[in-house]
Amino acid sequence: MSSADDWRCMGAALALASRGQGLATPNPSVGCVIWRDGRVVGRGHTQTGGRPHAEAMALAQAGAAARGATAYVTLEPCAHVSPRGPGCADSLIAAGIARVVVAAPDPDPRTNGAGMARLAAAGIAVTSGVRRAEAEAGLAGFLIRQRLGRPHITLKLATSLDGAIAMADGRSQWLTGERARAAAHLERARADLIVVGRGTWDADAPRLDVRLPGFAARAPRIGVVGRAEGLPGQVTHFPDLAALAADPSLHVLAEGGMGLAASLLAADLVDRLLLMRAPLIVGGGRTLGSIGLADLAAAHGRWTAQPAITLGVDRIEAFTRNR
Repeated sequence: MSSADDWRCMGAALALASRGQGLATPNPSVGCVIWRDGRVVGRGHTQTGGRPHAEAMALAQAGAAARGATAYVTLEPCAHVSPRGPGCADSLIAAGIARVVVAAPDPDPRTNGAGMARLAAAGIAVTSGVRRAEAEAGLAGFLIRQRLGRPHITLKLATSLDGAIAMADGRSQWLTGERARAAAHLERARADLIVVGRGTWDADAPRLDVRLPGFAARAPRIGVVGRAEGLPGQVTHFPDLAALAADPSLHVLAEGGMGLAASLLAADLVDRLLLMRAPLIVGGGRTLGSIGLADLAAAHGRWTAQPAITLGVDRIEAFTRNR
């Protein structure tokens, strides 16, 4: 197959992988496409709760057509057997797959190259690194968990042009327009856990649900950082940031307020910063407090900007932490 075919088929696998984000925990959400004789014969993504894996779903759909086919997988097929099924590398071998194209290697020590090595030892042609950066962006929660032992944390802030996240009296509804707020709900649907500070919980009584048609069932858990008194039973309480970092989630979305945002930044726990910037000048509004920055030189080089988009009148900017 041509490199153009590899690029296109891996793109389809990446799109499948995105369907399971926020649902597949504790496993990463992986996508798999099986291609034979110029057409897709099988497709799958990691299912709710982490099983079945993407490869198992795609192989089941392909059936006998998998023999001699090419499998495109966004993460290296696992090499370990679990109580819930065989390793995916072994399943691909047993199905007679002729070639496997992998986007990103799996840093899990139970696999970590062993999956691709097992495929190659079985005579299967293996190509790796196709659209790796895109795959790793989608796998960010899993990769941070493997490398740092904690969840991936996105901090979302709605701000005015002059950096205010609320008026002087604390009112912040609504800085951004409807389309930007819809994008914020999509972010919620991709998370395992949404957290706010206790001050925000008390002042705003936020619903923290997913208000998009067809997405209500994807509402993640809700957490509050701070005092525990008076919290509803369904809300997860985190007394401090250390407790939040110990949560088993892969993807955490922090929505504020100012104290929690500043604390997360000061502790260097923010892996992705999402700014939803409204074309407003507030003047004298509330902004972030100190994050412990002693010198401007220490602030440079910490963030990489992703392509910005405009939704309605608002500008959405994302920045990833350089680690």
